[in-house]
Amino acid sequence: MVVEVASPGHRNLQRDRVRKRREYARAGTPVYVIVDDFDDDGAVLVLTSPDPRKAKYADEHRIPYGTDAVIPEGPAKGFAIGKEIVAF
Repeated sequence: MVVEVASPGHRNLQRDRVRKRREYARAGTPVYVIVDDFDDDGAVLVLTSPDPRKAKYADEHRIPYGTDAVIPEGPAKGFAIGKEIVAF
């Protein structure tokens, strides 16, 4: 599992939201989490079920800040990323 915090700036956001997402899927990383202060009022993106050949995640959940984002699988299954962890 990889947890990423999105960095400010257009180039950094492009890297964090697009390029790294593709590379982690290509590597078969089972769970990729992006904590993104710059997605509207903030959101946690939980990506699972990577397809390394397509370099995409089959399952994607965007959870706005204020709602717990629960890891659905892997060693951290059930771990909640909530308001105690993310900055508002």
